[in-house]
Amino acid sequence: MENSELRHIMLLKAKAAKKASRKLGAMNIEQKNNILSAMVAALQQNMKEILFHNGIDIQAAKEAGITATFIDRLTLTEKRVNNAINGIKDVILLQDPIGSVIEENKPSIDIDVKKIRVPLGVIGIIYEARPNVTVDATTLCLKAGNAVILKGGSEAINSNRILVKIIYDAGLRAGMPDGAIQFIDTTNRIAVKELLHLDNLIDLLIPRGNEELIKFIKTHTSIPILSHGKGLCHTYVDKDADIDMAVNIAVNAKCQRPSVCNAMETLLVHKDVAGKILPKLCKLYNNANVEIRGCEISKDIVNSINLATEEDWKTEYLDLILSIKVVNSLEDAIVHINKYGSMHSEAIVTNNKETADNFITEIDAAAVFVNASTRLHDGSVFGLGCEIGISTQKLHARGAMGIKELTTTKYIVKGRGTIRN
Repeated sequence: MENSELRHIMLLKAKAAKKASRKLGAMNIEQKNNILSAMVAALQQNMKEILFHNGIDIQAAKEAGITATFIDRLTLTEKRVNNAINGIKDVILLQDPIGSVIEENKPSIDIDVKKIRVPLGVIGIIYEARPNVTVDATTLCLKAGNAVILKGGSEAINSNRILVKIIYDAGLRAGMPDGAIQFIDTTNRIAVKELLHLDNLIDLLIPRGNEELIKFIKTHTSIPILSHGKGLCHTYVDKDADIDMAVNIAVNAKCQRPSVCNAMETLLVHKDVAGKILPKLCKLYNNANVEIRGCEISKDIVNSINLATEEDWKTEYLDLILSIKVVNSLEDAIVHINKYGSMHSEAIVTNNKETADNFITEIDAAAVFVNASTRLHDGSVFGLGCEIGISTQKLHARGAMGIKELTTTKYIVKGRGTIRN
């Protein structure tokens, strides 16, 4: 396909999305929920077809020699599809954010001022690997009254194509405006570049992928961006931690699903409990085939640990690899996290309330966990139904992003013939 032809197609898709967004923004909650309910039924009815097309992508990824952790992010199972379906059901139960009053003021002059939530308009999602994003992102955008433009990675093209077809057809039958879901059905990378130029039609871009992708997008567009940054997450085991609790949390944070952004990449352990906990942990990590890279002190405690380098403290592995460092104090742990962390998810295990409070105050991250696994940083866990991503920036949203994060505000000012003197 010629670049000029692709540019024209992208423009038409964005214009159709903009037109549909006007209609979506005027829909009431019953109309939007009917559309989402139709999508639920369609996904349930087409489970085999979804898994079949996902299987094509998985086989192609294996033949291309793509890593096992990447394939895990790509893979859809019946359980994962059902999780996406349950996410839609949860979003249906959420109150409609559109039109809700955020603030209400009565100034000294004769006017009434309200600030309400309104849709953003058209949201572009650029993402890699995980086809469940297709469903989650569409669900949240529609509930918040936004049209969506989806550009998934080439490795998931068959999975995304069938998912979009199923939910789009179901949505149309239920009254969804034509054009509300736009899918960039090409593996041509030029499509992303063309998307970045449509600043007069797209109101927000949400990139989900590696650092190189996000950096490229930030430097090549004037469209506002809400980025899903990397997850270099830590767990700190304090000297006042319950050892059994700490073991369970540290194993879950690394091993439950190592290929995702809220998995732990570095374990910090206070020197007073390192001798107690590291032998237990390393045995469990070895059983789970985790490669361990640690500081010299940790290696003295467990000889099988490989010696870590400076680069390890900076690395988001997204794999069964873990860095371990023994620290002298809470302050040392905080300094390490704020230096190397990505401001995503950070955890402390301690029974000392003062220590926990200091950790909460001094750690700069989108989510801080006390006596809990970083793997819990998820929209569905937080009661958002599902999520469109986890923002590691500070404006305009931070952490797990649900429907409220896909809205903006509008002032409604009512006067009585009021003028300004």
